[in-house]
Amino acid sequence: MGRSYGPCPGRWLSLLQLERIATMTTTCRNPAMLPIARLLPLALALASAMPVLAQEAQRADVADAAQRLQPKVVEWRRDLHQHPELGNHETRTAQVVADHLRALGLEPRTGIGVTGVAAVLKGGKPGPRIALRADMDALPVTEATGLPFASTVTSEYRGQPVGVMHACGHDLHVAILMGVAEALAGMRDVLPGEVMFVFQPAEEGPPVAGEVAGAKLMLDEGLFDDFKPDAVLGLHVWSRLHAGQLGVRAGPFMASADEWTLTITGRQTHGSQPWAGVDPITVAAQVLLGAQSIIARQVDITAHPVVLTAGQIQSGTRFNIIPDAATMVGTLRTFDPDVRADVIERFRNTAEHFAAASGATATLDVAGNAPSTSNDPALTARLRPSLEKVAGAGQVVEVPRYTIAEDFSQFANVVPGFYFFVGTTPRDMALDEAPMNHSPLYAPDESALDLGLRALLQATLDFLDNDDAR
Repeated sequence: MGRSYGPCPGRWLSLLQLERIATMTTTCRNPAMLPIARLLPLALALASAMPVLAQEAQRADVADAAQRLQPKVVEWRRDLHQHPELGNHETRTAQVVADHLRALGLEPRTGIGVTGVAAVLKGGKPGPRIALRADMDALPVTEATGLPFASTVTSEYRGQPVGVMHACGHDLHVAILMGVAEALAGMRDVLPGEVMFVFQPAEEGPPVAGEVAGAKLMLDEGLFDDFKPDAVLGLHVWSRLHAGQLGVRAGPFMASADEWTLTITGRQTHGSQPWAGVDPITVAAQVLLGAQSIIARQVDITAHPVVLTAGQIQSGTRFNIIPDAATMVGTLRTFDPDVRADVIERFRNTAEHFAAASGATATLDVAGNAPSTSNDPALTARLRPSLEKVAGAGQVVEVPRYTIAEDFSQFANVVPGFYFFVGTTPRDMALDEAPMNHSPLYAPDESALDLGLRALLQATLDFLDNDDAR
């Protein structure tokens, strides 16, 4: 705040600078400067009341829609937060979305990709096509936020009883896109082009390992067959940015995600006589430690960041029995397809050779859940100013590459994509102290709902209004 236009085109002067100029000109004896001296008090008064450039440049219809819809968006978000559903089970969420789209005069397609919902809004004027995507699924996490609208839902995930929580913020994504849909529907007569609203299930991965789910399944079932957009946009709330900030990056910025399962098969024996069998637990431990040398000693991680993590080990039923088999499940994160293939082959060789050295066998299965998410550079350059219009240029920050993953990449590999982050950590909290996405304590600042709605709506309208897209 506290900025105004200066006398030179394309430049800014602060109020303090204007005051200094005023002092200089009023004490100057040059008659040519007197008109400026008389006008500067008025300029200072106007400047002090003038909003920042981002607020001036923001479309009036965006600001009006955001203000009008904000109470609804908050209400939708809190309702969805209290009723979270795991991937491919988002039946209530899908019903809420479909009912809302019908109330806007749209004809939603339901059941695509199991529980996905999509609808197309046709504007009153010719123009380009754009798709807007929000993911709907929650996580197998027991909520510990203490919020008055906290989830108490329980379910089953891969055979285990779990709590269910919107620990990643997908409830905000759905509410934001519902708001954007209502705003655009209210402009349909003057809207150029067409907009597809995509509410996607199972972004966090399929409920059964190895199954096709989420964005890929929606595409496989013909999401873009009759409506091929010129671009696809999406957003994600993010704890590593403060509320009021938006994060962008051109090119690759989120890793691919592979879910791997490694089975070590040994030979069962009594725990007191390990030499009489083959211990798969020991072999699994050797493989897990040995695999880290792939990252530390065999991959140039200065050029190609790679993460290889085991998240689960299962083996045995009793303290004094060496079991037949041990199973590890984990994730591989990479940014380059060739590096991904190389690391998988090295991992397989490492596992097989460690196993063979002990008389066991190793079988590695890898399921690619999502390729690397990459923002189209031209589209990013074109739409970053849209984000700056609503947040302010200083609040749109360049984010680093993250080894988190997103299957939005499936859409962005078909058409140019633009994906951005919306900060959720309160300004008075240090980012490294804030509960991260996927934490049972993740409680995003709800101001992200307003900023996310305005940013997505502004970017959509700017894209549709741009003659170059037609």
